[in-house]
Amino acid sequence: MATGNTNRRNFIKTTGKATLAAGLATTVLPSLANASALDAPFATTPYTQTPLPYAYNALEPVIDAQTMELHYSKHAAAYAKNLNEAVQAEGVNTQQTTLEQLLANVSKYSAKMRNNAGGHYNHELFWKCMNSPTATPMPTGKLMDAINRDFTSFATFQSGFNDAAKGRFGSGWAWLVLSNDKKLVIGSTPNQDNPLMDVSELKGMPIFGLDVWEHAYYLKYQNRRPEYVTNWWQTVNWNFIQQRFEALA
Repeated sequence: MATGNTNRRNFIKTTGKATLAAGLATTVLPSLANASALDAPFATTPYTQTPLPYAYNALEPVIDAQTMELHYSKHAAAYAKNLNEAVQAEGVNTQQTTLEQLLANVSKYSAKMRNNAGGHYNHELFWKCMNSPTATPMPTGKLMDAINRDFTSFATFQSGFNDAAKGRFGSGWAWLVLSNDKKLVIGSTPNQDNPLMDVSELKGMPIFGLDVWEHAYYLKYQNRRPEYVTNWWQTVNWNFIQQRFEALA
């Protein structure tokens, strides 16, 4: 009799998770509603870790090769591994539910899912938002127009973003976000939370983010987070970010 009750409870639990996964698409943020119409690189993020788009030493002298190797191959790889353990344990059909849809309902899942789904998504975007320090120093075109519209100038925007990154207590991320009313907003989130999550106070579509966990900079900068934040702008891949903004705006 006890075995029968256990099997029944397991069936109900599994069925409930499957029903949740199937219904996610109807409860996602409005900014994700038309994701299928966008180019895949900007609309969805795979559940598996993708190759780093440059060598570990490509961001030197701003970010050293040892930090990049540890960050990508240890920290970020662990988020991807733990995420896939969580989706398997909690019955998420990754063929039917995008990572973005999962994040929009992450409160319905475990702490392991929240931490690692966020960590994986955040890092997959982070890598793409950087390239060689010889990169273009500021954006152009529609993104620059939007920055000037919503922040009055690039200098004002950059100062506000720096404040968000430097002022995030403990570990977390600073973000430039496209809100649901199509305005650019600066903010930050703790730990591995991000603006796609239903538990986040800051909501919208991330355009780019800056990792201010100590593992992102400590080997080179130690406790000098403001220096890391200031120098990081030299690595910003404005070409990718502008394409992302135009695809999502």
